[in-house]
Amino acid sequence: MMFEAIFNSFLLVFVGEMGDKTQLLALLLAARYKKPWTILFGIFVATVLNHAFASWIGVIAAGFFQPDTLKMILAGTFFAFALWVLIPDKADEIKAPGRFGVLMTTIVAFFIAEMGDKTQLATVALGARYAAHGAWAVTLGSTFGMVASNALAVFLGDRLLARIPMNWVRIFASVLFAIFGAVVLASIFVENS
Repeated sequence: MMFEAIFNSFLLVFVGEMGDKTQLLALLLAARYKKPWTILFGIFVATVLNHAFASWIGVIAAGFFQPDTLKMILAGTFFAFALWVLIPDKADEIKAPGRFGVLMTTIVAFFIAEMGDKTQLATVALGARYAAHGAWAVTLGSTFGMVASNALAVFLGDRLLARIPMNWVRIFASVLFAIFGAVVLASIFVENS
């Protein structure tokens, strides 16, 4: 079950991040600074901080609700993400501060860009879903999902993103979130029958 928490967190964040504003931010930073390893390390630091907080909030939230109520909330959340992921982010919305150096710019920009983002909120939901394994398993999976997804933008940039049909990636991510919602919802009926 711990491996499941790590793997599912990785998978949902990796796919959910494709075409997201933070991936576009990674592309912008890579084009601007030409320091891919520094940018990727900044993404890692910002994501660990952001997703550890999000996972922890999810674990705490799991303690406030009855198991069936929590599962209903989680299923609804995953279904909402299934719809939200279909809405593309726009590159115009991204502003990258530039006076702090590459590393600090990346950390600050990514941390702020992730606040309230679908992958951060998905991490909260995953933290609640896998509360029994602690926030660390979800943080680990979601952080590596975020870093892996953004590494594609940092190292391969426009070449890769131009070849990947983002509409299909969004549809795949939407189906994945819907499956998670359906599995959580089905678990209520299985346990109560």
